[in-house]
Amino acid sequence: MSNPAELKSLLKALKLSGILDHLDVRLMEAQNNELSFSELLTMTLTDEMEARRNRKLQRLITRAHLDPGKTLESFDFSFNPSTNAVLIRELARCQFIERAENVFLLGPTGTGKTHLAHALSHMACRQHLVVDFYSFHSLFMALSRADLAGTVDRLIGALIKSDLLVVDDFAFKKMDQKTAEWFYAIVDGRYALRSVILTSNRALSDWAGIFPDKVMANAVMDRLAHNAHQIVIKGESFRKKKSPQHTGA
Repeated sequence: MSNPAELKSLLKALKLSGILDHLDVRLMEAQNNELSFSELLTMTLTDEMEARRNRKLQRLITRAHLDPGKTLESFDFSFNPSTNAVLIRELARCQFIERAENVFLLGPTGTGKTHLAHALSHMACRQHLVVDFYSFHSLFMALSRADLAGTVDRLIGALIKSDLLVVDDFAFKKMDQKTAEWFYAIVDGRYALRSVILTSNRALSDWAGIFPDKVMANAVMDRLAHNAHQIVIKGESFRKKKSPQHTGA
């Protein structure tokens, strides 16, 4: 402790940034409060562990391409009373992921489905679970690019293995045979093992119509609907309600 500069150099070399960032404060606390060496060591190691947890969380959020503003804390449950806040908060504990259950968020455009999907994904990342978040369009664009690059099997394998797969705006348009087969492979690989969240403007009864044939549709829907939580959100679009034309502003 007689040479803080040397200590900081060692901490930097060892990549212990959590300790380094708080070192001056901790040394002052130790001196002012006459802390023992073990108490000081405990505090500094706790700083390092917390820093590592935060870095891991940020990596998971970045990997999943989550909107940092769309968290459960920022969701306005008072806007739409039809949103089942009790169920959403229960799902936010992420036990549905442990049980490999799926979640369907259904309702008109602008009612908060995407925000809730992001929010549940954030909660999963906070538990250090791996999340893949795609829009319906971006998922199949990614698969198509991988197919051209000869890496589609690798991508499908990765999508099967992540702890939570989210597909926003599901059933936006019809799938051709190839994309339907890719999606079936993903759903089949995750079935009863890992969770899927789907948001959709379409009613569940309309989903089968996006597949090229009934056999494919039945196979996918049977696997998706097994042990799924269906949350139907009704009401007017939040964006429309807040628009100047609607409020008279």
